[in-house]
This record gives sequence, structure tokens and C-alpha cells, in this order.
Amino acid sequence: MASSKAYLEFILEQLSELEGISYRPMMGEFLIYYNGKIVGGIYDDRFLVKPVKAAREMMPDAEPEAPYEDAKEMLLVNRIEDRDFLCELLEAMYDELPLPKKRKK
Repeated sequence: MASSKAYLEFILEQLSELEGISYRPMMGEFLIYYNGKIVGGIYDDRFLVKPVKAAREMMPDAEPEAPYEDAKEMLLVNRIEDRDFLCELLEAMYDELPLPKKRKK
């Protein structure tokens, strides 16, 4: 099941206080970027983030879930209605996220 554009727009609105939020469509789903780093994505209308230490600390009860079959597990964000929490979460995660890989041409 692909994610809806409406769910993407809701998450982007919740993150609108942060500068540098962008997304990229990927096979019916959406990757979410913060200042050029992938923080997670929207998969089957679920907002999942990378399981870095800061995310695990801020969401100790978060269920690890695979975004799709045979993928590495990510953390399900349940507090999507809490705009302040979402912004704090991404800011806390930022330093732990890897830099994007250079694309070969």
C-alpha cells in the first residue's frame, strides 16, 4: 500500500517550523530529509525515523518496525499530532545522522 499525499502534507505541516525539511518520492513512499540528511520516511501512512540514540531516548516505548519487507527496522513515531515534539525529535537526531552519500554520475 502506498502512502497518501495527504499524510505526507500533514507531516510536512507538523514540521513546518523547521527550516530545511524536504522530501523525495520513492516507489510510492516518501523519504524525509532535514538539512540534507535522511531522518526517516513515510511508509504505508506511518512516519518512521532512523533508530539513532537520540530517537530511542526520546521515544523509549517506540516499536521498531520495518518500512517494507527485508528492510532495516526503524522507529514508529506515534506522537505525530505533537508539532513541538516532532521538531525537537528531528533536531535531536540531526548530529547522529550520516551525511548523504555522493551520487555517481
